[in-house]
Amino acid sequence: MFGILRRLFGNGGDRQRLQPEASFVVTCDEESVVCQRPNGDKKQVRWDDLRAVLIETNDTGPWGTDVYWLLVGRDAQSGCVVPQGATGEEALLTQLQQLPGFDNEALIEAMGSTENQKFLCWEAADYSGGRISVASTAADRA
Repeated sequence: MFGILRRLFGNGGDRQRLQPEASFVVTCDEESVVCQRPNGDKKQVRWDDLRAVLIETNDTGPWGTDVYWLLVGRDAQSGCVVPQGATGEEALLTQLQQLPGFDNEALIEAMGSTENQKFLCWEAADYSGGRISVASTAADRA
């Protein structure tokens, strides 16, 4: 009986086949955020190095990944890109919303976007905003 239910409703492995974004695993603790890609590569940013949180949307949905979290670090060695639907994304969002001044309205606006746009959800007081570009974030996802 359980075999029939599993075939009808799927199991955890089905989520990764149906949603490739789930193959990205994001973890966060009191020190940092780490995103492990399907190929095993890891990108991370320490909370004390975090300078900005953006959401990048594009027009490839629903067939392509159309929402990304951009966690901008202090320098080029720090930061990560997390696709919406990554395993652990819910816990990441909970942590990000604890940042002082996190803009939930920008989050809501981004979730409704179907265009190529970036939404600033948070930035550190000492951040100038100059490091993020469409070209650099697209290259980081490859």
